[in-house]
Amino acid sequence: MTTRIFFISLSAFLISQQLYAQTGGNNTFEFLNLPATARSAALGGNHISVLDNDINLSFQNPAVLNPEMKNSMSFNYAPYFADIHFGYAVYGFEVKKAGMLSAGMQFINYGDFDRTDETGNKTGTFSAAEYSFNIAWSKKLYEGIQAGVTLKTVYSKLESYNSTGVMADIGMHYQSPSNYFSAGLVIKNAGMQLSTYTDGNREPLPFEIQAGFSYLMPKAPFRLSMTLSHLEKWNLGFINPDEQGKVDPLTGDTTILKVTFYEKVSRHLTPAAEILITKNFNLRLAYNFMRRRDLAFDSVKSISGLSFGIGFRVSRFHFSYALASYNAAGSSNHFSISTNLGKFKKTEKPSIEN
Repeated sequence: MTTRIFFISLSAFLISQQLYAQTGGNNTFEFLNLPATARSAALGGNHISVLDNDINLSFQNPAVLNPEMKNSMSFNYAPYFADIHFGYAVYGFEVKKAGMLSAGMQFINYGDFDRTDETGNKTGTFSAAEYSFNIAWSKKLYEGIQAGVTLKTVYSKLESYNSTGVMADIGMHYQSPSNYFSAGLVIKNAGMQLSTYTDGNREPLPFEIQAGFSYLMPKAPFRLSMTLSHLEKWNLGFINPDEQGKVDPLTGDTTILKVTFYEKVSRHLTPAAEILITKNFNLRLAYNFMRRRDLAFDSVKSISGLSFGIGFRVSRFHFSYALASYNAAGSSNHFSISTNLGKFKKTEKPSIEN
């Protein structure tokens, strides 16, 4: 029981995608920031700048929805820490004169818990889960420039406490004429909490501004990317109040801790790379500075902050897997399966480029 409580407590921090010392854990509906797809998890959890035919990319940036995603569908699942499970399902379709749309459902299930009285006697069980239904839209504005919006409704049930909310992601995407360079900008989770868990206790949403760019090397099978997170807040550093102002018993010196410029900059960065071995097999790698700095144990750094993944296709189905390392306590596995229903109507061999 003690072990499960530890992992659930750890997961409460991780649900903000990374444990942000000054931004994570302060908002409701933090599950919205989980890397809901395997490709996103492999690329650091917040990839917004690539545009191809992968419908899962629209979860992070609605502006990348495009006609190649028409009739595409995907199912994503991640067994998380402490018997927590989350996933995401999405389907893309096109409406003439309106643009591309997708409909998706994101969920997280925290499992079942024992309900006890004040003396520890079991009186029953209860569950906890959260859900978000979203509709995304995108439209081409100019050559190489697309805009998109995702509208979300959220329902959260934690034991007997319930909360609902509505919010939106607003995205932009640019693709160069050569297709080698692309960039994205997203305003995430702008909205309001409609009903609160308890009367008069309205909580902030996990609002965030992200930017990113990618470069496909013309003569090498590499796509390099950089994502900048939490641009709405410059200083994401953290100083442990228990360490600040300590007096050395031998020298009498007082410890003065400061967040360095490098620390402030690096916490916003997530570099990533995709190795495009063939059209049907890719490798993925990323390093999340924020995750590394906030979740790695001082005594055991392990591979905290690193994430790895692969993508491959079998017949008309595309599979993705990712392993994201948080700290020595554990890593998370992510699985995705995607297909395009329109390909089943054609006789020629289908292709995929992501």
